[in-house]
Amino acid sequence: MARRITVSLDPAHAEKLSQLADRMRVQEGALATSLLTTALDDADPDPARIVELLDGIPGAYERTREGIAQACRGEGIARDDLA
Repeated sequence: MARRITVSLDPAHAEKLSQLADRMRVQEGALATSLLTTALDDADPDPARIVELLDGIPGAYERTREGIAQACRGEGIARDDLA
């Protein structure tokens, strides 16, 4: 069963995705799904590698800390309300 997720891209990556989709004459969402699926298939499931992968995402730690702070302040959306 397929599950829907939302992925946010910074403006530079969003533009790159848009340009690639235009050149390939496909929808951005279809291309993003294909790229993410390929990346996941190639990802090493070893926990040590996952931490390394996450640590390589620019600003991920800071965004995570801010998300936790927002949740503590009640500024989030309940998971059940996302559907």
